[in-house]
Amino acid sequence: MLVISRKIGESFMVGDDIEIKILKIEGAEVKIGISAPLYVKIYRSEIYQKIVQENKIAAQTNVDNLKGVIPGD
Repeated sequence: MLVISRKIGESFMVGDDIEIKILKIEGAEVKIGISAPLYVKIYRSEIYQKIVQENKIAAQTNVDNLKGVIPGD
């Protein structure tokens, strides 16, 4: 993991298109701003992990159990 120290108002780049800026530091909380192209998906890590888990569960679903759920089936 790369560790970068920044102060409020400072930023760093990820690639050519993504800028991460430190907006505010309050106690143990840091507010950051992210400027990125719309095609870049940005998730809090706990949300991303939940999406990955739900996708794994969906991939294991038996297609026969979906009969009647999908119109025309």
